[in-house]
This record gives sequence, structure tokens and C-alpha cells, in this order.
Amino acid sequence: MPSYALDLPAWVTLGDGHEADPNVFLGYLTGRSIEQSLLTIGPGARIRSGTVIYAGTTIGAGLQTGHNVVIREENTIGDNLNIWNNSTIDYGCTIGSGVKIHCNVYVAQYTILEDEVFLAPGVTIANDPHPLCGQCLRGPTLKRRARIGVNVTLLPHITIGESALIGAGSVVTQDIPSYAVAYGNPARVHKTIHELECFEGIVEHPYVDGMDVRTQQQNR
Repeated sequence: MPSYALDLPAWVTLGDGHEADPNVFLGYLTGRSIEQSLLTIGPGARIRSGTVIYAGTTIGAGLQTGHNVVIREENTIGDNLNIWNNSTIDYGCTIGSGVKIHCNVYVAQYTILEDEVFLAPGVTIANDPHPLCGQCLRGPTLKRRARIGVNVTLLPHITIGESALIGAGSVVTQDIPSYAVAYGNPARVHKTIHELECFEGIVEHPYVDGMDVRTQQQNR
């Protein structure tokens, strides 16, 4: 895959070994007043057309973007973020390493996604319990390995526990404990991930202490 030369402004640092399509904009300057306007992206990035990444954000190694991705300012993002087409990370978020954000996802300001969180297509995250007030903006906190299903809505200020699984189409209005399986509107806990069975019979359980199927197979 050819990498196109990028005309980078002075406030952008892009690590070695990157690949970039045409029509990529790195270092877009926000109209907000922020403390620093540097954009730093680690080595090995693959940045696809239509991606816009604002100044004032720090991203680790191995970034992969789909088409038409927007990553706003004042975000701190770890290694190996994969973010698919038409998804947005708004400003002021803290995102760990190994996070996967699928297509058509909105991550609201001041959201925390810990390592290895997965957001399925169409997930919407809210951060304002009093719309247009703006005084208590805070997105949810998703603990390590939390997995959020298709078209889920996560409301502000809640915590999704480690390795919890949220079923498709749910609206999550309150905290969900670690290892729980929750679904519905509003979402309620119905079981734990250890009670889930693999429909295809590949393994006895699709989750073992938070491990996914591939990890189980590797450990056999």
C-alpha cells in the first residue's frame, strides 16, 4: 500500500513507519482554548482517507483509522487503537491500549476507555446529564476489556466494570459490575460472562476470566 507524502504543520509529530492516504488532515486547530497544540502520533500508524486528527492530542504506536474518522483535541490515547469508518472521539477523553472502536460510533467528551475495550458498530456515548447545561460533563468509564454491543447507548457518569458485556440495543443508565452480562432498556444484569455458552461449540465458554476465544485456543 503506497503512503502519500503529508504536508505536516510544525506542531505535528508523526512516528516512523506510517502509511497515509490522500485527504488526511493532521493537526487541525480547534477553536477552543487549550493548554498545548501539539499532535503526537507514535510509529506504525495507518491513516485512511477522510481522517481528521486535531492538534493537542497524544496517540501511541500502531494507530489504525478507517475512512472519515475524527479524533478531537486533548485526548490521551495508548497504543494500537483501531477505529473504523465514520467514528468520532470527542475531546478530553482518556483511552488505553488495544482499544477497538467500530463503525459509526460516537465517544463523547471526558469518556474513559481502559485497555482492550471494544465498542461495536453504532455505539453512542453521552456525557451531559443536563443537556445544554455543560457544567457537569463527564462520559462513562469503561473498565478493562468491557465489550459493548451493537447500537448500545451509554449514559453519563456510569461505570461499566471489567470484562462486562452489554447486549445489542441496550440503554445503560446505571453502573454495571465486572464480568456481568447486561441488556435491555434500561439495561439490567442477567448473568455473568462465565455462564455464557458458545453457540458454535468452538469452546465450552466464550469467556474464561475475561479471556476471549482466541486466547483460550492459544492456551490449549
